Amino acid sequence: MLFKKTSTVDKIIAQLSDADNDALLKKLQQDKRISFDEKSVTLTVNLPFYAPSWLAQLQQKNSDKITALLAQPLNWVINYDIVALQSAGSKTALANIKNIIVVASGKGGVGKSTVSVNLALALSKNGAKVGMLDADIYGPSLPTLLGVKDAQPSTADGKLMLPIEAHGIVCNSIGFLVAEADAMIWRGPMASKALQQVLNETAWPALDYLVVDMPPGTGDIQLTMSQHVPISSAVIVTTPQDVALIDAKKGVTMFNKVDTHISGIIENMSLFTCSACGHSEAIFGTGGGEQLAAQFSLPFLGKLPLHINYRQDSDQGVPTVSKCEQNTLVEPYLALAETLAINLYKDLQPASQQINITELK
Repeated sequence: MLFKKTSTVDKIIAQLSDADNDALLKKLQQDKRISFDEKSVTLTVNLPFYAPSWLAQLQQKNSDKITALLAQPLNWVINYDIVALQSAGSKTALANIKNIIVVASGKGGVGKSTVSVNLALALSKNGAKVGMLDADIYGPSLPTLLGVKDAQPSTADGKLMLPIEAHGIVCNSIGFLVAEADAMIWRGPMASKALQQVLNETAWPALDYLVVDMPPGTGDIQLTMSQHVPISSAVIVTTPQDVALIDAKKGVTMFNKVDTHISGIIENMSLFTCSACGHSEAIFGTGGGEQLAAQFSLPFLGKLPLHINYRQDSDQGVPTVSKCEQNTLVEPYLALAETLAINLYKDLQPASQQINITELK
């Protein structure tokens, strides 16, 4: 026999538990994103992020427990409502792009662009609407990584470029507008202006996330993005070796100085496993990313392995996550995308207002 409506609702909601991420569950409850209908015995969850693995575990942990309490099967209804999130220092968001995530590193050679592309594809594979912006004006790599080197943006109104579609996401890059062999011999202000044009003069569709592949360093492009674009958050990519960590620290310091929220540290090329014998070895050292995260009190988002397939797939223009042939290579990115999406919701506040992209000019 069921309890009275109010007591049943309260009791059912109170029964929900997630030992690994209890703070997240409490925030969802506080934001009134979880409700229970006694008549239909339905638990409705309105998620502000896509996290299939987390959701499956939540249902597995709680379905039998609540069913036993009610003495009848529990129905789940899952809805998605991705909101625009901003840090306390920046309360605006673009009207057609809910969240802008910049992927940065202090130095080149740490696999940042490969991480950016596969992270964007993982967010998309989890269910989100995703776009990519190549912010590296001097060395754009997005056309190659996504296998669309010969593509050229078209226009529907003669004013705005239509982004290029590839592997289920949309993207734009200065690399689509200049010949591959051309060198951008521009001073910083010219490069910054070019970046703003690519961002502002693209007819982006409605996106949950725009992932921005940043150039290495802490120069003009980074300042342009932080000062003129409503960034939701940044992630820092590093390898475990000391020379990469030195420059990654500078990247963290830069974002802190310009009041850009940092979601955490990603350690790339953390472990190499020989495909012939199965022996694993930390070629670039071990623990560097975790130590960096601890030093700056930042979340450690995860480790990504060193594997030849990542390089081969990137060279072929078919990123590993889009191929989904080896789960051991894809799963770290899917988990990374879930962790990032969840952390954004937990750490940031809903944007108080939205601006049109033309207002950034």
